[in-house]
Amino acid sequence: MSPWRCAAAQERRPGKGWALRLCLLSATLLLCLLQLGLRRSWDAAQPAKEARKPPLPPPGARRAEKTSEATSRRQVTYVRSGRRKGPAEPTCCLQGAPPSDARKKTIRWHINLQPWASPTASLNNEAHRLLKYISTAQISCDHMSMNNLPGNPNSSRRPWSICLDDRFSLVHQIKRKQCRLYSLGLGSDNNQFEISMANSGCEVHRFDPSIKLAHIQKGQRLWYHRLSIDWRDPNPMIAAHKIHTNTKKLGTVLNDFGHHKIDILKADMESAEWKILENLILEDVVEHIGQLVLEIHVHWPGFEVSGNDSTVVRYWYSLLKELEMKDFRLFHTYKDLSKPQMFLKREAFNASSCYTLSWVNTRWK
Repeated sequence: MSPWRCAAAQERRPGKGWALRLCLLSATLLLCLLQLGLRRSWDAAQPAKEARKPPLPPPGARRAEKTSEATSRRQVTYVRSGRRKGPAEPTCCLQGAPPSDARKKTIRWHINLQPWASPTASLNNEAHRLLKYISTAQISCDHMSMNNLPGNPNSSRRPWSICLDDRFSLVHQIKRKQCRLYSLGLGSDNNQFEISMANSGCEVHRFDPSIKLAHIQKGQRLWYHRLSIDWRDPNPMIAAHKIHTNTKKLGTVLNDFGHHKIDILKADMESAEWKILENLILEDVVEHIGQLVLEIHVHWPGFEVSGNDSTVVRYWYSLLKELEMKDFRLFHTYKDLSKPQMFLKREAFNASSCYTLSWVNTRWK
């Protein structure tokens, strides 16, 4: 190769290297500019997006807003429920009162059954034990007549007997006009006991599902309510088939009315008394009752009481013993000879189908 060609080749090599370097530098600079432009565009877009979002309230305000929304929903649900009180219906008691703290206890599911009356489950032994128990007063009461009370000149003491001895608070509550009576029944026309107690100064609430209005006031101290007391509350998911009737547990009614105690509970529930009494014991409602005047029926097991005859009688006896363990004492018993003389569909044991028992809570203040 000639010297002239070698020199030309040496001059061309440096030119190509500088051109390559210049291209790489330009490409790098372009990428940097593009990246910088994209970053600025992103940063500019973020404030606009944040500006479109509503500002978050503080935690306290959020809780208040949720409470307000929940209250609004409840109000709308209540308005849509269609429960309207007619103008002719008087209001009674403190409807919707908060539940009593005294009844906020652990609910029992079963009563404690007493041991069998004999080594073998014998109906004869169980029946004799029960009938002896309900025929024997456990405590004496010298004043059971209501004749000496104001407004009751000629009232009879039987079969609804209450104890008016000074050692128990009932007579003093009546004189101070601070007595409260709940009467549970199923449409009976005999309301002389309730009228007498209202005339004496008691606040009387009679629960009768047969009346047409929700509440009826007769006199200053006598109220009638279209309610039937049951051993369970109705299922809220099942619509009521009868518009003019309703059933509730006694504890629920006490909470609804804002009452924390009952001086006298009179109950004639036509064989529903056994399950209602069981509910009062299991939910400790009996502790808020001063005196219990209860009509019991023994001609058949009663509503939703299952088992053979000896098991049923053992269950009855165990319920009454639960009352005794709650410091209730039987002070009067009345055997109704006008009713059929039947015991579990038998003419046996010299028993009546109906007894009225009067109990006093010896711890009642």
